[in-house]
Amino acid sequence: MRNKKKEQSLSLEDEKIVEKPKKKMSKKKKIIIAVTSGFACFIFTFYFLFYGPWDGFRNFWITTAMTTMNHRYLATCLYSEETIQKVLAGNSVIEPEGNTNTSLIKFTKYKKTTIYKNEYEKEILDRNPDDLYKVIDIEGKGYKGFLVAIYDPSRISIATSKYLGKRGEDILTVAKDNNAVIAMNAGGFYDPDWNSNGALPHGTVIKDGKIVSDYVDANMGGGFIGFTNENKLVLGRFSKEEAIKKGIRDAVEFGPFLIINGKSAFVKGNGGWGIAPRTAIGQRQDGIALFLVINGRLATSIGADMSDLTEVMERYGAVNAANLDGGSSTELVIDHKIINTPVAGGKNGLRDMSTFWIVK
Repeated sequence: MRNKKKEQSLSLEDEKIVEKPKKKMSKKKKIIIAVTSGFACFIFTFYFLFYGPWDGFRNFWITTAMTTMNHRYLATCLYSEETIQKVLAGNSVIEPEGNTNTSLIKFTKYKKTTIYKNEYEKEILDRNPDDLYKVIDIEGKGYKGFLVAIYDPSRISIATSKYLGKRGEDILTVAKDNNAVIAMNAGGFYDPDWNSNGALPHGTVIKDGKIVSDYVDANMGGGFIGFTNENKLVLGRFSKEEAIKKGIRDAVEFGPFLIINGKSAFVKGNGGWGIAPRTAIGQRQDGIALFLVINGRLATSIGADMSDLTEVMERYGAVNAANLDGGSSTELVIDHKIINTPVAGGKNGLRDMSTFWIVK
């Protein structure tokens, strides 16, 4: 028995001698493996999102890039023109037919009441009688923003840069110069190098019943967006001469139109405009005007598409509503303070622009 134990002991010692010690993986090798694995994971994710069977991300990417004006290369460097056009065709806004019927707008003076049709009407109408406006926080799937109810639309007008045709101005300066309690960006502007100074507005601009600018067609759908001498918001596709004859006192040209005479646009997919910061304007049947601004390109608010804008305007009772210039132009100022979170990247995140809606 002793001999067997000795043999077993020797055998175990031999195994210990033969067994080679494991080498520790070097730090450099670990880094190489981690980087390689990460890169492989990135490539797989990239191709799955941009070229995989699910087209949701691809549609979002193409439509968002193609409507930013200055970042279209993000789509054109990845996809063929055929693919881009196919995606845009599947994501579009079919605007309501016709122009605004102003007879539908009947200015209403409400008595103090606690009975409301729904929570959204309560948010609009539950106010002090002397209030000129009310700011309502807006939140939806992936976005946050502000809706401003303006109870006296006669105070709404277009303001322009003092240097129209030469350069734009930032919204804080315009609000201060015009003694405006509220200011919001309005129409688009000519931006051929994607870094213009906001000097030239797209389309026709009417201010105080006169044409102050008539440069280039925005070709963005829609048409005239403006208030008449009776303080009614009009959306219409007509010539500048017809606009003046119809008594439009302040207007820009842009679009698309979201609601006309209570009929909403039909939005295919995301509407073809992608998801981004958004600005819109509307009016209720009782005459209360609505300014809508949605933050975008932020971790807390990715942005909104045309469906989102239309739904918000519908909830708050707009019978006429239109999209305005968005993206890095989306800006809202109240009492000379920036309320939203602009993403232009300039001073205070603001961008020099040519036209603004203001409330004095």
